[in-house]
Amino acid sequence: MTHFGIITPPVSGHINPFSALGRELRSRGHQVTVFHMADLESKVRSEEIDFWPIGQSDHPLGSLPQSIEQLGQLQGLAALRFTIRAIARTSAMMCRDGPAAIRAARVGALLVDQMEPAGSAVAGHLGLPFVTVCNALAINRDSVAPPPFSPWAYRDTWWAPLRNRLGYGVSDWLTRSVTSAVAEYRQKWKLPVHGSADESFSSLAQICQMPAGLDFPPRDLPACFQYGGAPRPAARSPTPFSLGRLDGRPVVYASLGTLQNSREPLFRCFAEACRGLNVQLVLSHGGGLSAEQAATLPGNPVVVSYAPQLELLAKAALTITHAGLNTVLDSLTNGVPVVTVPITYEQPAIAQRVDWTGSGRSISLFRLNGRRLKDVVSDVLQRPSYRQAAGRLGDAIRGAGGVTRAADIVQTALA
Repeated sequence: MTHFGIITPPVSGHINPFSALGRELRSRGHQVTVFHMADLESKVRSEEIDFWPIGQSDHPLGSLPQSIEQLGQLQGLAALRFTIRAIARTSAMMCRDGPAAIRAARVGALLVDQMEPAGSAVAGHLGLPFVTVCNALAINRDSVAPPPFSPWAYRDTWWAPLRNRLGYGVSDWLTRSVTSAVAEYRQKWKLPVHGSADESFSSLAQICQMPAGLDFPPRDLPACFQYGGAPRPAARSPTPFSLGRLDGRPVVYASLGTLQNSREPLFRCFAEACRGLNVQLVLSHGGGLSAEQAATLPGNPVVVSYAPQLELLAKAALTITHAGLNTVLDSLTNGVPVVTVPITYEQPAIAQRVDWTGSGRSISLFRLNGRRLKDVVSDVLQRPSYRQAAGRLGDAIRGAGGVTRAADIVQTALA
């Protein structure tokens, strides 16, 4: 039996996949503990995973909701800069407080999210083996794939690698505060300072929850990198929703996830686009709308704070989303095509992959209005090719092994 410690960004899109993997490892007799700020304790424990709080001095209880509320008002480069500053602070916190807590908990191996560079530094300092888990879009660098925070499409041309190299240089400049925060501790611990993010990834195993079929081909990836399917639960904690509210028309499910949901104009645009179409819009706003705002959305959609996403997607004809990876994967797993309106982070890159595979269409946030979105929604609903492509990806995701295979990879790598 191994005691696994989890080091992850403090958001649901990363914690949920880790929770599924953690529960699978627990079912095999292992112990699993998440180390992070106190605001995450109730969420983690509700997922039946152990929790060890750290960072109380600079991340006291209540600080995370305030940060998320601020982030919800931002988009594009402003949101990216805000997030980078937050990552730098949490990475420094993890390096400062993580080792003592992990040592005290008698952890034997670490599962490190690819988006948390402090994880490999802590593992190196403690002499612990670790596995990298890509719960967001994989950020491994090569000449083929554009940088994950760029909206560039894949191009098989002589100039594309040059453009990508330039993009990675800009990315390094934007994230230099994170790099510096971790490098300070690496120097203090007499560990080699990394020249690029790729050097912080595990040499034992790197597990990507995105299927290979959703990525650009062919990627120049390390031998230990494995597209393992989505390490996600077959069911979630029950969310109250009466399926009797569905009236028999094709269901369009709309969600902006948990970080970008304070966007009443965007939700209003979704509702306007579906008004007049022979569809029923079910809109989950994650608490981002007031009751008054929800009641005045056009077209009489079904509006809820939270919805049983997997249950609804099993009945949906289309998803409208900001291109958050978890919502995209949940949709494709059910063979549901996707219309993406990327807002920030790696969402434009995920949207490009949806376009590339033909499993949906994207529309720029800066060109968005109700008429344009209605045209895109109508096109995706009417053309069978989108649902066929989504169905092929769904077959690939379900056949990739999911959480079972991810746990197998972890155990094999650390055997």
